[in-house]
Amino acid sequence: MELKGKVHKFGDDINTDEIIPARYLNTSDPLELARHAMEDADPEFVNKMKPGDFIVGGKNFGCGSSREHAPIALKAAGISGVIAANFARIFFRNAFNMGLAIFESPEAAAALQDGQEISVDMDTGVITDLTTGKQYDSQPIPPFMQELLEAGGLMAFVKKDLEAHSA
Repeated sequence: MELKGKVHKFGDDINTDEIIPARYLNTSDPLELARHAMEDADPEFVNKMKPGDFIVGGKNFGCGSSREHAPIALKAAGISGVIAANFARIFFRNAFNMGLAIFESPEAAAALQDGQEISVDMDTGVITDLTTGKQYDSQPIPPFMQELLEAGGLMAFVKKDLEAHSA
């Protein structure tokens, strides 16, 4: 499966409070969370991004508290994936559980710039800068994990699987 979109570049150590500020954690409504995605890192982010776009961060993306609201807000805003040099361990797990694709690639994270168009092949892990044609490697997403993402996350995957087996 291939994803395509525009880059929205952020730096190192983007924490979960910058992804979705704590003042909005009184709701679990994904659409309400989406309205405030990345608000403290870039107040205009939700006005600039379009569904299918990517966030590119540096090292330690998603550090801070272990809130599931962070990947939910990004996914509900329409972000197709996050590319970073590396991810905080809990954010990494929460992203897949909530259905948000993430890709570790220090080279891509350093080279890609705001506004560039990219594609990501989930089967091979290849990230392509569609402007320059340059390619960067990341780990491919295994087929099972792609099924998890396509289902919308772990809970949706399990629900779908249970319904299929009870029919």
